[in-house]
Amino acid sequence: MGEGPIDAALATMSQAPGVYRMLDAAGAALYVGKARNLKRRLAAYTQPGRLPERLRRMVADTVSLEVITTHTEAEALLLEANLIKKLKPRFNILLRDDKSYPWLMLTEDHAFPQLGKHRGAQTRQASYWGPFASSWSVNQTVQGLQRVFLLRTCTDAVFASRSRPCLLYQIKRCAAPCVGRISEADYAELVAEARRFLSGRGGHVQRELALQMEAAAAALAFERAAALRDRIRGLTQIQGSDLINPASIEDADVIAIHQAAGQFSVQVFFIRSGRNNGNRSFFPAQSKGATVPAVLSAFIGQFYDDKEPPPLLLLSEKVAEQDLLAEALSLKAGRRVELAVPQRGEKHDVVLHALTNAREALERKLAESAGQETLLAATAALFGLSEPPQRIEIYDNSHLMGSAAYGVMVVAGPEGFHRAAYRKFAIRSALTPGDDFAMMREVLTRRFSRGLTEAAAKEPGERERWPDLVLIDGGAGQLSAAQAVLDELGVGDVALVAIAKGRDRNAGREWFHRTGQAPFQLPERDPVLYFLQRLRDEAHRFAIATHRAGRSRKITESELDLIAGIGAARKRALLHHFGSVRGVKGAGLRDLEAVDGVSSAMARAIYAHFHPGVSVALEERANSDG
Repeated sequence: MGEGPIDAALATMSQAPGVYRMLDAAGAALYVGKARNLKRRLAAYTQPGRLPERLRRMVADTVSLEVITTHTEAEALLLEANLIKKLKPRFNILLRDDKSYPWLMLTEDHAFPQLGKHRGAQTRQASYWGPFASSWSVNQTVQGLQRVFLLRTCTDAVFASRSRPCLLYQIKRCAAPCVGRISEADYAELVAEARRFLSGRGGHVQRELALQMEAAAAALAFERAAALRDRIRGLTQIQGSDLINPASIEDADVIAIHQAAGQFSVQVFFIRSGRNNGNRSFFPAQSKGATVPAVLSAFIGQFYDDKEPPPLLLLSEKVAEQDLLAEALSLKAGRRVELAVPQRGEKHDVVLHALTNAREALERKLAESAGQETLLAATAALFGLSEPPQRIEIYDNSHLMGSAAYGVMVVAGPEGFHRAAYRKFAIRSALTPGDDFAMMREVLTRRFSRGLTEAAAKEPGERERWPDLVLIDGGAGQLSAAQAVLDELGVGDVALVAIAKGRDRNAGREWFHRTGQAPFQLPERDPVLYFLQRLRDEAHRFAIATHRAGRSRKITESELDLIAGIGAARKRALLHHFGSVRGVKGAGLRDLEAVDGVSSAMARAIYAHFHPGVSVALEERANSDG
């Protein structure tokens, strides 16, 4: 028997710590692992008789090996987690977590700071608190803070254009700094109070408000005293202490794991400054046959690959190589990170609460998955697919007489809707009102052209995100337009189906169209019909929501936003000086130059934008003659 790739690599293998990648014949990563001693670790793979069946198959499929050495085993662990998340090897336990987490943001680049939700890179000059588990949890916190601290949540553009207080002022959730109902100094004090509260000094803030309320009552300023009373009540409501907001925990993530039917559920609670920022469920993939400590260790390593860990992780179970994992997370955070399994007290109660949530989440998932797998198998049989589809893409579009036109893609699979994979397509081409065919052609062309480009550029080991089935909302005409796009791009391995409502547009009487086949209907009570309707309706909902959001943004945009160099501060100064965009449009150069922060060059740019057919030089000469 010839020497295998692992045996050949051992001859020159380093004994340093590092990470190894096992690759198949196509160069795809089968497995990524880390080792304190690479040579000793890889030697274990040369004795297949001592390996479980799963690892024997992995070794048999291995054609080549790649190795990266590191200075320490902790560095190797961090690199291993990074490569697993990037390459998604089919023999590793995988965390499916491709969503960004929302944060609470308080801006610092405006005289009246804005309180709001933020996702993505934290590039704006602001203070951030988080992460939060979901948009719902951060929105609830924002609403609570509005009631207590009366901070604005509107954008700078809306703030600059207000001429009277909005509804939030009327319902006592904003101090209306946009129209001068509060001074800059008093608003700054509200901001300082909010910062103290968010930094964990809620008790101090509450005592200060109580003293102010007593002083106002003593001075017979009963209206102010009542307003302070309402703020204290709101503060008490959002900082109540119980299992949801544990008093003994300052900054920590609570992580619990439950196993059933060969699957795992991990529940994470985010606790910051003594407050619960919400929880999220995770279901690690490719974990069949793995132990609970191994799955939990792999989860933690991948979960914190792209986010900073808090000082404390409260776990329901000890993890594999717990001390090494703590060292690696401490290295990543630049400070000590502790992993603990509490046995008593409030911390233990909080972990038990998370464990209950993990168990209930897995029970729900198992029940849903059984039904979903049955429906996918029936869908495959209906449309003649060789196996149940793992990725279904559903397309729809929405517009208003050709304006604010958007196309959308919704994705579903064995685990239900995959919302992180949803995509929006702002239609770029000029449309004849009602030309849905052109919209569908543009959306599919952009999606599959990009997919082909990305597939060609993928590194070995990166997986394709290609649909097994494409559903489009429409009839024979939509199907023909979509099929023409796929044919033109050379995409022949994707099943295409159009789903159209009947003549009276009654749900339950849909017609299904496929290229080269006669259209057909399903019985009204067929479970597969309900399933396909649900997919179509989700795409329709997402298309309508996207269109409405785009239309709202267009309505609230000012023409000043189209001028290069006009930011929030200049826009606000112009609107305050002239009263409206119409006033700016009718202003002469001399008037524009009189506005604070508007230079002569900027004034000429503004004038030229609103008077494209008029020479700026002539206007300057007219001003000088005047």
